[in-house]
Amino acid sequence: MDLLAQPLATAEFLVVDTETNGLGGDACELTEVGAVLVGGGELHDRWESLVRTSMPLRRGIQRLTGITQAMVDAAPAPESILPTIAGQMQGKVLVAHNAPFDRRVLRQAFERVGIEWPSPPVLCTAALARAVLPLQRERRLTALAEALGIEVEIAHRALADAETCARVLCALFPRLCANATTIPEAVALLSPGRPRRAARSRTRTSAAAGTHLAPGGHLPLPNFAELPRDPGVYLFRDAQGATLYVGKSVSIRSRARAHFAPSTRASAQGAGWTSHASIVDYRATQSELGALVLESRLIKELRPPGNVRLVRDDDRLVYIRCRLDIPFPILEVAPEPASGHAITIGPLRGRRLAAELVEQIDSLFGLRHCGRRLPRREHPSAYGQMGRCLSPCLGDLDPNLYRTRLDAALRLFVGKSDGREHLLAHVAAQMRAAARERRYERAAWLRRRSRRLELVLSRLGGVLSATHARPRVVLAAHPADARFDVFWLVAGRLVDWGPLPELEALERRTREALRRAGRPGDVGAHVPRHEVDEVRIVSGWLASHPDAAQLTLEPGPDRERLGQFVSAAAAATAAQLNGSSTTSPVVPAGPTATVDPGGASRRTSASAIGPREGDSATLARAPTTRPSQLT
Repeated sequence: MDLLAQPLATAEFLVVDTETNGLGGDACELTEVGAVLVGGGELHDRWESLVRTSMPLRRGIQRLTGITQAMVDAAPAPESILPTIAGQMQGKVLVAHNAPFDRRVLRQAFERVGIEWPSPPVLCTAALARAVLPLQRERRLTALAEALGIEVEIAHRALADAETCARVLCALFPRLCANATTIPEAVALLSPGRPRRAARSRTRTSAAAGTHLAPGGHLPLPNFAELPRDPGVYLFRDAQGATLYVGKSVSIRSRARAHFAPSTRASAQGAGWTSHASIVDYRATQSELGALVLESRLIKELRPPGNVRLVRDDDRLVYIRCRLDIPFPILEVAPEPASGHAITIGPLRGRRLAAELVEQIDSLFGLRHCGRRLPRREHPSAYGQMGRCLSPCLGDLDPNLYRTRLDAALRLFVGKSDGREHLLAHVAAQMRAAARERRYERAAWLRRRSRRLELVLSRLGGVLSATHARPRVVLAAHPADARFDVFWLVAGRLVDWGPLPELEALERRTREALRRAGRPGDVGAHVPRHEVDEVRIVSGWLASHPDAAQLTLEPGPDRERLGQFVSAAAAATAAQLNGSSTTSPVVPAGPTATVDPGGASRRTSASAIGPREGDSATLARAPTTRPSQLT
């Protein structure tokens, strides 16, 4: 029977992988080839061989593949290997991962030795994954195998990669057979020349087994009618309940519906998951900041394929941080707060100004100017020769002396006020001391430093204070009503948050949060790595909302002080809403400004549940296509 007339389910496949010398064009030569025979969904015969090359291998290729020059020098010539490969291709479908590359390498090798290319039908497992696993973003062979539960022990060797590719083919073969019955249909399905519009269309056939479409082949759109217009997060799920995408907005209904606008659905980002979405869930919050924090937690917990990465709201914000768990710690500028035992100062606006500030502090206190890795030198660096570094790189410096200088520098930013005044006051005190000691050159040098620091600090935006320095309570308001989310920031961490409770519960949770504070006067604090994103989110939001209500928790506030704080915040919010908006009623704010987390939503019959105490963000799957409530 002609190969192209055979049913796909009974065909035999030759899965191949090639390794080359890493050169392009006509200089590309085959160094190793591996092949695996696949039939009936199982792996059968295996074959591999090294191939001699006419040009020497580059060192990078030898390190990557483990194939040395001595190995290819002792390998058979292409003239003795390629006829065997040609015989194995007869009557079989050629399969490879990134098949155009392997086919080109083999065809070029055949033409170079004068052997006719057999021209077998070719299938590509990368294209197969793109067709039947549209939500799998990473399609490298190793990543695809791991996503399918296939263990990969060896990579970048021909037979090992061919076996991995063969197992990927067997794992996806049922889905391929569900969309193609013959070999020509499979080739056409995976052809790169097929129009992409068909893949974006909502009328396309589902590639996943068991997915049922509505009459006419259309996936039903999620129901947005009962989604609230409050801030919060929304989750799109497929028909089986798997989470596809988590998003946040100050208006859940408007933002969730926008994903299905024609312009969005036509984009490459929307086409990845919107065509599979049939259920939308939500959780309302009282504020934009609550939605930001909850979205971050849900993405980390659920890892939906539609969320490629957590995008920073403002990439211009940076932090000055110091890791205290390394020898002779350094100050550095980074876009993220530090994890582990460290101190983080910021957020600050202006990377170049922050870097210059770090250089000024290093010179004033004799701290290291080099990177985290401490080099060993026989002679002081240029900074050391100028007296602007203690030169721990020489190996003879007392660590206690360096740490004393470092602590003196860091304590300028752990006070109750902004560190700008403390830094300038320190430089002024040093200048006066140098003048009293008649060290006039140093006094003049410090005066120049002081003038430059004043300019840098005046232009540097943000908060020049350690994130753990001031335990505080923050109230984030609803964009349309006098309702709040409350956040407890203690020891540089977001230790608790949720809807504003009654005054008694607010006092109790405040005292519980303060129990997690560090010892008074501690230079640094410990922030777990998984909480770094929340620190960045909250600090970034506060930097962009300087008028947000905040109450410092030193000393710990009593109930009366908390009540006054809440009343003042509610009154200010009500006044702002009355002056800027007439579309939403303002909730009267008493001394406690209570919010009932179990009350009914204002615009939907569904219960609007906010984050609870110790919120673990546990979601319940909705059984229908209606917007469901998260519990």
